[in-house]
Formats: sequence, structure tokens, C-alpha cells
Amino acid sequence: MRIIHPILILISLCAIVIAQTWTYRDSISDKKEFVYVLHGLAQGKWSMKLLALRLEKAGFTVKRIGYKSINTSPKDIILDITDQINTSLPDTSYTVHFVGHSLGGLMVRAYLDSNHLANLGRVVLIGTPNQGTPIVDRYHDSWWMKLLGPTTRALGTDENSFPKSIDDPYYPVGIIAGSTKIEINDKMIPGEDDGIVPLESTKLDHMTDMIIIKTNHIFLPKSLPVALQTIEFLRNGHFKKDKFVE
Repeated sequence: MRIIHPILILISLCAIVIAQTWTYRDSISDKKEFVYVLHGLAQGKWSMKLLALRLEKAGFTVKRIGYKSINTSPKDIILDITDQINTSLPDTSYTVHFVGHSLGGLMVRAYLDSNHLANLGRVVLIGTPNQGTPIVDRYHDSWWMKLLGPTTRALGTDENSFPKSIDDPYYPVGIIAGSTKIEINDKMIPGEDDGIVPLESTKLDHMTDMIIIKTNHIFLPKSLPVALQTIEFLRNGHFKKDKFVE
């Protein structure tokens, strides 16, 4: 019996690994598809590495875009990422997709407002405050919010906020929202949320599809179900509502 138990554990682990490998293998396509991946506020390219690796394993060519978000204005960030993207665009034989986490999703939308790509594919926004977040409303004038700079303070819910300045999408957009609260922020965020962004704030009037994953804002880009749903939307233009959800 002592020998059988470890063997059963080993078999179970192998089955899990094989199942995940099959999931990726089924997603691989012969199409030439390029994905720009953008991180969120106060993060860096490193924070999107795991998601990028999963996209690459599914057959996408991936480029992570990094930018400074603290003590920088939205306008300066847009100029920075526009230069990075436009100088690295692949040839038109590729379909070009975009994936953005949190602020990165807003930057993707802002970039696409001014840059209409002939070979544009689909866009996935992960935990993006498309309608702003009430946390910024609450602490807008606090000393520590001021230290974070103009971009952070522009993420409120009022009509003059940065999220409200971006046009509605003209491209297929899938929205992934989190639903695991962070206790310290619970009282100031109405309804369901990911600890930072209310679920309702992630929505857009012209979104193509939406799915909710049970994880919090910070861990959304590291979640395997988020990666699999991102691959599904980029590949097929919709999420799988009966699979991959934590």
C-alpha cells in the first residue's frame, strides 16, 4: 500500500500535465498571428511574462510593451507605446491582436483610437477599468495618490476621467473581469469586483463578449483560465462559457 499511494499521485500529476498540454495543442493554429501585450499600472513587462509564454505556446508571436506609469501623464504613455508599437509592427501577412491588463487595456484602446491597422484582429481587455474605479474617486486628493502621479489620478469615474475620454471600440473586443474581492477595499467598491475594479466598470457598450473569472485584479494575468480564454477569443472571437472558468 505504501508503494501504491505515491504511484497514484504520480499518475494523477502526469494526467494533469498531459491535459494542459492537449489544451494548448488544440489551440495552436497555422495562421500568422501577432499579439501585443500591455501591463497594468505600476507594473512592468515582467508581470505579463507568464501570459505571454502561454500565448506563445498556443502559436502566437508575442511582443510585450513596457511603459512608465508612475508620475507620467496618460498622454506621455500613449506617445511612448505608440512609438514602440509602430516601430515593431509585423508585415501585413500577420493578423495583429492586442491584450491589455488593467491600465494596459485603456492604453490599447487609446492607441487604436488614433491608429487604424489594416490587419487588426481582436482585442482582449483583462480587468480594465473602462468606466474608471471608485477607489480613485475616494482617494483622489490624498497625499499618496498625488505621489502616484497624473495617470493614477485620472482613473476615476467622473466624465473628465481618462477612461471616459476614449472612444467606443470599432473592433472585436472581449472583456475578462475578476470576481474575487480584496477585503480592505470591499466597502468602497459597490457590487461584484476584483478588489480594485468593479465588474460593472469593466463593461463597454459595444463589447463583443464578456466572461468572469474567479480571481483578483493582481492575479488575473497569471491565471491559467484567463490565458485559455484569451486564446479562445483571439482565435475565435468569443469565450467558452462552459470551460476554463475557475
